[in-house]
Amino acid sequence: MRCRQAAISVLRVIWLVIWHIGWRLAAVSMLLLAGSVFFAYQKLPPAPELADIRSNSTVTFLDRNGQAFAWRGERIGAPVSPDDVSPHLIDAIVSVEDRSYFSHFGISPRGIAGAVLINLREGRGALDGHGGSTITQQVAKLICFAEPYDPELWPTEFAYERECRRTSLWRKVKEIPFALAMELKFTKDEILTIYLNRAYLGGGATGFETASFRYFGKPAAELSVAEAAMLAGLLAAPTYYSPTKDLERSQQRSKTVIDLMETRGHLRPAQAQHAREEPAVIASQALDQGGSHFVDWVLSTIPDVMISNLNRDFVVQTTFDRRVQDAVDEAVESVLDELVRPGSGVQAAVVVMSRDGAVLAMLGGTKATVGGQFNRAVEARRQPGSLFKPFVYAAAMESGRTYRDIVVDQPITVKAQGYRRWSPRNYEDRYYGRVSLTTALAKSLNSVAVRLSEETGRDRVRSVARGLGIKSKLAAGPAVALGASEANLLEMTGAYAGILNWGVPARPHGIRELRLAGETQPLISGLSKPDPRAISGKTAQQLIFMLHNVVTNGTGRRAQLEGWQVAGKTGTSQEARDAWFIGFTANHVAGVWMGYDDNTPLTNVTGSGLPAEIWKRAMARINSDVDPVPLPMPNFAGPQVATPSPPTPTEAPQQEPANILESLLDIFGF
Repeated sequence: MRCRQAAISVLRVIWLVIWHIGWRLAAVSMLLLAGSVFFAYQKLPPAPELADIRSNSTVTFLDRNGQAFAWRGERIGAPVSPDDVSPHLIDAIVSVEDRSYFSHFGISPRGIAGAVLINLREGRGALDGHGGSTITQQVAKLICFAEPYDPELWPTEFAYERECRRTSLWRKVKEIPFALAMELKFTKDEILTIYLNRAYLGGGATGFETASFRYFGKPAAELSVAEAAMLAGLLAAPTYYSPTKDLERSQQRSKTVIDLMETRGHLRPAQAQHAREEPAVIASQALDQGGSHFVDWVLSTIPDVMISNLNRDFVVQTTFDRRVQDAVDEAVESVLDELVRPGSGVQAAVVVMSRDGAVLAMLGGTKATVGGQFNRAVEARRQPGSLFKPFVYAAAMESGRTYRDIVVDQPITVKAQGYRRWSPRNYEDRYYGRVSLTTALAKSLNSVAVRLSEETGRDRVRSVARGLGIKSKLAAGPAVALGASEANLLEMTGAYAGILNWGVPARPHGIRELRLAGETQPLISGLSKPDPRAISGKTAQQLIFMLHNVVTNGTGRRAQLEGWQVAGKTGTSQEARDAWFIGFTANHVAGVWMGYDDNTPLTNVTGSGLPAEIWKRAMARINSDVDPVPLPMPNFAGPQVATPSPPTPTEAPQQEPANILESLLDIFGF
């Protein structure tokens, strides 16, 4: 009996010690928690500031018909609230992420414990995998516990965000007071608003509105059950479940979400069954990257001061034409599939524009990605070869020559650098004797081009090329006549557009109007001061006829287009490293380049071959439903045809201001 009483006494003492220590520890813990909550409460900025996180502007691109076709930037549009999105989306998010969201006070001890047990049972660490965090706790981590980005502490914003998303025991503990503070300071809808706008959903999309546009081409307010389930399913692993990476995997994940929505009463059985049988499919623009090279180019022409320093969204009305871009993509794909050996690695670039320089389509390479890609139409500078010769002939005709003048095609030797002598040879190593300028250009005779360049003066040739829009550095020696300089496809195509434009330079441009999102008053629009004529209308008229003869009787015969008058020129650089064809109808100018990125010579490919074939297939598609229009030239070889009057400098087409940067600096007071 005494032993029993002694044991009870000992247990009572132990209990009293535990009680006295325990309630003190509990009291201290509660005080610490209360202090942490109070600190977090004071630190939290207003909810709208946390919802709108853009450090950079978002740019929406509209095509020539006013339809949105691309976006750049992390976010699209203004922040959205639960009232702005489909109710299916809210149900899907709550079902898969936090079913008791609208009833808990910020944390769920039961959820955390359950997640830890699942992780341990599956052989992972306690905090690896399932987190058991409520939406409120996830928001605490998304806002980095209200710690703003400091470039002195973090080398990049990426490193800052990566640290914010890292999971550890300490960070899990830290989530608790911030979650409680948010529940005290914000309403449930305000917390959900932050979540809707800050959650990362793969594919460079931050926020559900952006993801909805990126994947489905529609605002989040219009999401169906299946689409809402697919977006909610991305929250667990945005990259792994990304529909652009593996659509079937994403659809399977969305079925899991649909099951949860049905189980938790958000969907009737019939609704759930229909959503499972008709899974979401992503919009064509999510997979089809047609136009991405164009968008990247246009974005590069917008001054950084606008995008980087102004926390506003912008809308850019562009010259882009989806139908023309599709025609280009299909033409290149068909030629490469049918006429190029698999795995060759050859690249093709294409630019299509109107005669005033408005770029309608652009392909910068055969393997397009989203953003940050190498655009061979703009960034690659290659030798144009004989594509440069029309500038030589234009300079000669500006000096008094005509299209029918006779020259002698025979070997020529000219002085190059120092005492070195240079003797260019014709492509076929054959000479034709007395020929007209028209025939010489049609046959692309090297000796005649060099003879005319030396006769006219290399400076005059370079001046004509620069006047028509060639901005790249031009060779100083006699080889300038044969395209020994380097240029990109965009500027070469623009120069040919200037010829079609009767000698008025056609500045390549992709922007029609730029404005702030939500406003109608444009920041940039209207006519710019036209450039002076590079060549006379008479010279341009003769040159158009001569280039037409290149296609009808010369090296460009493969580009003939049924029912249409076509003018153009082939070009092949030294050792066949580059093959070009640039040609035009009365409505469109298109340039094609083919080659290898490492300058490997092409095998059995010249400008008169595959580039001309790509040009023909693209232009046939572009003009499939258009009545033929004659080229703006007299028919020197026969009866006169009706032609439009040549434009005068005052009739120059609408273009962007010569200096967009200056305009924006004035607008924003920089």
